[in-house]
Amino acid sequence: MNKEELFDKYEDRPSFSQKYLGISFSKFSLLLFLVLGMGVYIGLLLYGENSLQVYMGLSDYQNHLQTEIERLKNENAELQREYFELKEISAK
Repeated sequence: MNKEELFDKYEDRPSFSQKYLGISFSKFSLLLFLVLGMGVYIGLLLYGENSLQVYMGLSDYQNHLQTEIERLKNENAELQREYFELKEISAK
């Protein structure tokens, strides 16, 4: 029995990915790593430190601060008006 006879039965048998998916194992593993990599990348975009959720939260916080600024400006104007009225009354 020589080497060629020993390896003949192994060369004809298709791998799992060739049998069920129709592609070679190296292409299957490359595709699997690409899909997993894209999944991790999209997960980081959605839930990571620089994610869409963080952006939306900061946007809501900015809107809250803008309304708070407007409220404080109006309150300040009202208090200044009251201050000048009291100052005018005390000057008389």
